[in-house]
Amino acid sequence: MSHLKNLLILGLAVMAGCRPQAAAPEAAVKSYSVRGVVRQIADDRQTATIQHEAIPGYMAAMTMDFSVKNTNELNGISAADQITFKLMVGETDSWVEGVQLVAHHTETAVTNAPPVQASVVDLKPGDPLPDGELMMEDGNHARFSDFRGRAVALTFFYTRCPLPDYCPRMNKNFAEARQLLLSAPDAPTNWLLLSLSFDADFDNPQVLTGYARLYRNDDTKHWLFAAAPSDSLARLAPGLDLMIMRNGGNIQSHNLRTVVLDPLGRIYRQFDGNEWTPQQLADALRQAARAPAQP
Repeated sequence: MSHLKNLLILGLAVMAGCRPQAAAPEAAVKSYSVRGVVRQIADDRQTATIQHEAIPGYMAAMTMDFSVKNTNELNGISAADQITFKLMVGETDSWVEGVQLVAHHTETAVTNAPPVQASVVDLKPGDPLPDGELMMEDGNHARFSDFRGRAVALTFFYTRCPLPDYCPRMNKNFAEARQLLLSAPDAPTNWLLLSLSFDADFDNPQVLTGYARLYRNDDTKHWLFAAAPSDSLARLAPGLDLMIMRNGGNIQSHNLRTVVLDPLGRIYRQFDGNEWTPQQLADALRQAARAPAQP
């Protein structure tokens, strides 16, 4: 009898082990109710530029490009229309849904594009990056020219940017690219990642140090954080087509630029937007590092 009981218990245990395990819960997606004005709708209708009101507890009033998963929700919506929508924020991306028309436009449709300035010449591969002073995360001052001799990848961000597919994605990509290079036995050693804040008034060394820990802990090997003062940004931004719109002390709108420099401080490659991959960045750094360190 005892033998039969043991077999029964064993059989139940095996059956329990064969049951499918419950799937791990997906990362929570947060939803925010937002009101704004459409500024531009992309031709493929998968992106809408919206000037939105402040989202309490999440982000200030800004003008941003938002992904639209269901493009049918933009039917009947035009530039300058007032709308309400849900901003959905996941762990790695964000999008709008539940778009509702409040009022058709009563103003001339506008876009985020700035006036063309004939005096501004876009920087291209082979052009030297304009030098400028930086405030490093340790409180010391540095200049771009101090990094000569190394291939440098720099990306622009600010710590108060909450959308996961904007500034946080840039730094997550940097973290993955660094790991790719550190783990490759044949990778060069003369390379550096530089995460550069364009919100120097807020992103002081103490803020930068705390923010950097979110992505690289206290390991600063091959990766530094810094802030670019307004005069340095004024020299950099036009040639890189980096656009930053401010409203008082807040960033109202910005685009994304990531630049790879060769050891002579010349532009090797520029990545626009947020669709590039860590592997692409690691490959570009690897190639740029092969350039001679001296002219």
